[in-house]
Formats: sequence, C-alpha cells, structure tokens
Amino acid sequence: MLAPHARLILALVIAATFLDVIDFSIVQVALPTIRKEFLAPLAEIQWIIGAYGLTMAGFLMVSGRAGDIYGQKRVFVIGIVLFTIASLTAGLAPSLLLLVLSRAIQGVGAAITTATALAILAATFPEGRARNRAFGILVAVLSAGFAAGSIAGGILTGAFGWRSVLFVNVPIGTAAAILTQRFIAPNGGRSTERSLDIPGAVSVTIGLILLVYAFTNAANDGLLTLQTAVPLALSAVVLAGFLAIEHQAKTPLMPLAFLRRGSVLTANVLGLILAASAGGVSFILTIYMQQILGYSALSAGLGFLPAALMFFFVGGWGSSWLVNRIGLKPVLLISTTCAALGSALLAPISVGTGYFGILPGFLLWSFGASIGFPALAIAGLAGTKPGEEGLASGLIQTSQRLGFPLGLALLLTVASALDPQVGVAGFRYAFLASALMSGLGLGIALLISGKKTPEIDVDMVATMAQIQTGESEE
Repeated sequence: MLAPHARLILALVIAATFLDVIDFSIVQVALPTIRKEFLAPLAEIQWIIGAYGLTMAGFLMVSGRAGDIYGQKRVFVIGIVLFTIASLTAGLAPSLLLLVLSRAIQGVGAAITTATALAILAATFPEGRARNRAFGILVAVLSAGFAAGSIAGGILTGAFGWRSVLFVNVPIGTAAAILTQRFIAPNGGRSTERSLDIPGAVSVTIGLILLVYAFTNAANDGLLTLQTAVPLALSAVVLAGFLAIEHQAKTPLMPLAFLRRGSVLTANVLGLILAASAGGVSFILTIYMQQILGYSALSAGLGFLPAALMFFFVGGWGSSWLVNRIGLKPVLLISTTCAALGSALLAPISVGTGYFGILPGFLLWSFGASIGFPALAIAGLAGTKPGEEGLASGLIQTSQRLGFPLGLALLLTVASALDPQVGVAGFRYAFLASALMSGLGLGIALLISGKKTPEIDVDMVATMAQIQTGESEE
C-alpha cells in the first residue's frame, strides 16, 4: 500500500534532489565568467566547486541519521530552505570568499535533502516493485540533471550573467519547501533512539571532509605528495576515532552491527568501486575529446549525450524492471561485467581511435553503470527497519560520493606514473586499471544475496499502514 499523494511526494523529492545535481554542473560552466569578474587565480576559483563537494560528502551520513531521529520531513524541509537561502546569498556575493562560503552552506543543504530524499521514498513506497520503480525514476531524472545543468548554465550565463545560475534555485526551492510542508506527512522520527550522537557526528563529518580533501589533492598533485598524505593521515586518525566512539556509544550514529545487516556492507563497498570507475572514466574521456581530438567544450558535452540517454532510459527504467524480473544479484553481476568489459574496450585508445572508436566501449561501460547505480540504491536500503532509512540512505550515498574523487585520483596516478605526460599512453593504463577495479566489483557482487527480490519488511509495512489514510494510488 502506498502513502497518500505518493506520486506527488516522488515529484517533490525529485525536484529537491534535482537542484542538488544540476547545481554542480550549472555552476561549473559559469566558472570562467566568475573568475573574470573577481580576477581570481584558477587555484582559488576551484573552491567554488570544491567547497560544495566537501561539505556535501561530509554531511551526508549525519543528515540521514538526523532524519531518522527528528523526522525525515522536518530535516528535508530544513535542507531545502538552507540550500535556497545559500543560493540567494551566493548570487548576491560581493566577493569570492563570500561566494565560496555560501557554496559550502549550499553543500550542507544538498547533503541534508539528498540523504533524507531516499529515506522519504523508502517510507512512502514499500520494499519491492513500487520502491524499485520510484528509485529508477529518481535516478533517471538525476542522470539527466548533469547534462541539463551544463546546457542551462551556458544559456543563463550568456543571457543574464553568472549570478542567474544561482538565483534560479530560489523560486524552485521555495515552491518545493512549501509543497513539502503541505503534502508530506510528518513522521516525528521513526528511530527508537531519540538523541543524536554528537561526538560521532562531529568525528565522521570532519573525517569524511578530510578524506575527500585528500582525494581531491591526489587528483591534482598525485597520491605520493605531502598535500595528499597529511589530510589522508588526519582522516584515518579521525575516522578511527569515530569507530571507537561508535563502539562505546549507547546511542551510536552508525551502529556497527548495521553493516552486517543483509546486503548493506557489500552494497556500499560495491557503490564505492562503481563510483570510482565512473569518476575516472568520465574525466579521462573528457580530456581525450578536448585535448587529443580537439573538441570544443560544447562538442565534448554533446559527445556524452549517448551516455546520458543511456542513463536516463536504460538506467532509469530498465534497472528497476530488471531488478523486479531477475533480482538484485544478477543485475549487479551484469552491471559490473559490462563496466569491466567496457573499460577493457577503451584500453586500446590512441590518437587515431577517434570518437566513434571509443563509442562502443563507452556505451558498454555506460550500460553497466546505468543499471548498477539504481540497483545499489535498492540494495543499500533493502531490509532496513523503521527508523533506519536515513542511516542507510546517507551511508550508500556517502560511499558513492567518496568513490568519485577516489577513482579520479587512482586512475590519474596510474596514468601519470606510467606516462609522465599523462597522454594517450597513460590513458590506456588508466582504463586497464578501471577494468581491474570493475572486475573486483564483480567479485564483490557475487557476495550479494541471491534472492530474486528483496524481502518486504513486514514491520515497516505494518507501521506505515497504521499511519496511512485513504486508498492506494496503485
């Protein structure tokens, strides 16, 4: 049985999370114009993107758990409002420093809405076909958001200036907050724990921010540099402290036993690996098209259109259909196999390969990734009990957020170690490393439960039935 206004709730969740996704690419297109206005060096202007990514990755887990404790709707609305206000202040920013600070606050708001979004869907759509289809639609729209952001960013910046790419969030965010308050039923928090583990929240947030910062430095400066080693070591110390805190805490932020529940651990490890492959492959192909083939930024963007369509149609609707028909494990096995074979097909890349030469491998890799990410979202939430949806949502998304900079750092390190010029020869080794990485993912996918469809949590459905009114929309 679906909750009242289930389709409207899905639309609101999509609208809020779409803002988070589109905001990354829409601002990236405006960076040259922003740099020109503030007369800032490239190293400083990159923090407009970096600050957003750091705070978003760092606050995902604590945001998901806060939703479990204080109520998903309440926390979701706070996230939308915070993101909207930060968008307004960023658009009005008179200096680069204030713009970066506003972007960091935007990242916190994005983390809150993203982490609670999947949890709201999990509470709205019971485990099984309905939830799988909802996740598929969400992923399809979000996949299209990256491409839409690049196009919209170019149009808005050219017509109205760079500030318009930030102001556009304000009316959409305002409408989403009002409609969410009106139509999503409050749940008052479903977790049995009624207080947030503050020491755990602070330690995991700082540790994850340091970890993403280290991976970002590794992508720019290399893994074996002081700029990477120091934050990486600090991150390891802080995250080890987080595990010690969780082991002793009476009400832990992340109960360590939760990782042993169903497919949670294997889904998160696999999510990290698949995202790592995605981060490296997409970046290297962008560089190949622009620096080797001589494509313009627009032409390179259009070169990714077939992959974007693959994610939208095949990933968005095909993945949930496949999960419903053959189960999670076969879908993840197909996903990792295609990702590995696609990367292997890209490995013989050369100057003379050209766009149509890389297209078969790119499409095969895209097919694997497109069906894999929705399936991992389903696997990461399968078997969660009432009050754990936000924890599971924040955890699977944190794994994927960490995967992108990690994969980029690893593949660029491989490329530069074997080809100091980081040219086509280095790209070949990077794609081989991506194939090996996806092959490791294939081995991990074998550990996923082989049930055809995830079991429906009877307790969750019973709890939902007690608070629902009206007839099902199905």
